[in-house]
Amino acid sequence: MVTSRNLVHLVVCVSVAQSATDILLLEVGYRSGDRAPVVLDLGRHPAPSVDPIVQALALTDVVIGAAVTALLLALTIQVHKRTGTLDPRAVRPERH
Repeated sequence: MVTSRNLVHLVVCVSVAQSATDILLLEVGYRSGDRAPVVLDLGRHPAPSVDPIVQALALTDVVIGAAVTALLLALTIQVHKRTGTLDPRAVRPERH
């Protein structure tokens, strides 16, 4: 799929690469045996928990990835409307 000459396939490849960063972020923040970062009683010391910052970054990465994928697909639709093809080689402007 990476070597395909289709813009939709390239958008899917970018989306898969972005999903890999989500998995990497969640792996970095994982701690075996720790609990979710929810503190119910502020009077006592909370038990060890996973890092909530990494979870927030992963959630933000998911939202940004969805927005980027939607933008790339919208651009792909516009390219197809204007050129009639999804081949990136055919979209290049002609040199004079």
